[in-house]
Amino acid sequence: MENNHKIIQWYPGHMAKARRQMLENINQVDAVLEVVDCRIPRSSSNPDFEEMFQHKIRLTALNKSDMADTKVTQLWENHYKSMGIGVVSINATNKGQKKKLLAFLNHALKEKIQKSQNRGYKKSLRLMVAGIPNSGKSTVINMLAPKASAKAGNRPGVTRGQQIIRINDTIELVDTPGVLWPKFEDDMVGLHLAMTGAIKDEILDKHSLALMLIKKITQLYPTALDTRYSIDLKDKDAEEIIEEIARKRGLLISGGRIDIERCSVMLLTEFRAAKMGKISLERPND
Repeated sequence: MENNHKIIQWYPGHMAKARRQMLENINQVDAVLEVVDCRIPRSSSNPDFEEMFQHKIRLTALNKSDMADTKVTQLWENHYKSMGIGVVSINATNKGQKKKLLAFLNHALKEKIQKSQNRGYKKSLRLMVAGIPNSGKSTVINMLAPKASAKAGNRPGVTRGQQIIRINDTIELVDTPGVLWPKFEDDMVGLHLAMTGAIKDEILDKHSLALMLIKKITQLYPTALDTRYSIDLKDKDAEEIIEEIARKRGLLISGGRIDIERCSVMLLTEFRAAKMGKISLERPND
C-alpha cells in the first residue's frame, strides 16, 4: 500500500534532536521507565532503547490498560517478566492508580535505593521516563508528580524539552520528548502506531487505514464491530463493512452517496476511545 511508505519514513527533526539529548543525559540517570501502549506493546516500544539503555535498570509501564484486552495484557506482563524487565499495567488517566505505580517503582528500585543509602548518599534516584508520542508518558508523569508538571496533549509530539520532577524523597523523574525511530522495518508496526494515533493523522490516508483496522479487528474480535454498529458481517469484506457502517450512522453526502472519509475518521476515533470494546492488536507470540 503506497501510503505505508509515508508512515515508515516519518521521522521529524525534533525527534532526532530528542534522541541525541537522551543519549547525552543517560549517564546521569539510574533507571529508565518506558511507557508503552498496552494495546500494542511491541509496536509502541522503541527498538533503539534496547541499545541506548542496556546498562540501566529497565522498567516498563503498560499504559492504557483500560482500553486493552485484560487476558492479553496478562500475557504481556508474563512476557516482560520472563525477560527480566519489571512491568506494571496501568491506566494513567485514573489518579487512583498512583499508589499502584509508586509501589511498583519503590519495589523495582528498592535494591538501588538501599545501596545508595548505605553509601551515605542523600541524592535522589533519577528515573528517566521515555516513550513514543501518544503513549501517555506525560500523563504518567503528571499522575506521579505533586502537581501537573509535564505538558501532555492528545496529539503526538507535544512534549519537547527535558524536565526534572521530584516525586518523593528518594525518586525524581526525568521527562523526555516522545521519540519514534527513523524507519519501521515492519509495515505492521507503522500501521499499529497509526491506528492508535501515535503518528499524526495529517500524513495518512484515513480510508486505507480504517480498512486495515476493520480487517484486524474482525480477525481478532469477530463480534466487536457487530456489537458496536449492529451490522451483519457475514461474507462481507472490509470495504463492504465500512459502507454498511456509514449507512447505519447516516454518514451520507449529496445524492445519498456514502461519506467514506467521514466514516473512516469516525471508526478510527471510536477505536482510539475504546468504544468498540477492550481490544489488543498484538500478542507476545505474534
